[in-house]
Amino acid sequence: MTPPVTTAHAPITPLTPTLQRVAQHLANGLTAQEIATQTGLSPVTVRQYLRDIRESLHCRPRCKPPVIVHRLFAVQQVTSPTADRPAPQLSPEQLLLLRAVAEHSDARDIAVAAKLAPADQRAALDQLLTDTGARDTTHLVILAHGWKLLGTDPAARSGASQ
Repeated sequence: MTPPVTTAHAPITPLTPTLQRVAQHLANGLTAQEIATQTGLSPVTVRQYLRDIRESLHCRPRCKPPVIVHRLFAVQQVTSPTADRPAPQLSPEQLLLLRAVAEHSDARDIAVAAKLAPADQRAALDQLLTDTGARDTTHLVILAHGWKLLGTDPAARSGASQ
């Protein structure tokens, strides 16, 4: 009999309704300042809420918005985006880079996960942003979830992937 699979990480903490509203704004591509302006919350309060969201998702302190947004979608804490246009045809290398950007915050870790030389990473990422029409890497992750290129990830659900 096979023993049950366990993880060393605690399960994702469900977000409170207030944190969920802030998380949805982040998942819609807004910056912390834009969230503060739109919600009427102070920028300090929004930054604290974003720290609370990051901690609930078991993200490290320097975890960047694309990773937080990916986790929010992967663990279904926010409403998934809908695609407003068809997914572009991406190469296997571009799909690997896309996943690396969604799962890693550190540039070196992204390069390793995408199997790129660090010197080639910026050009490859710029090309991926151009090919997808994304404004930045957070928008790229949002689009990718809308296109179903990044799905629900059991590792993200347990907090295991960074």
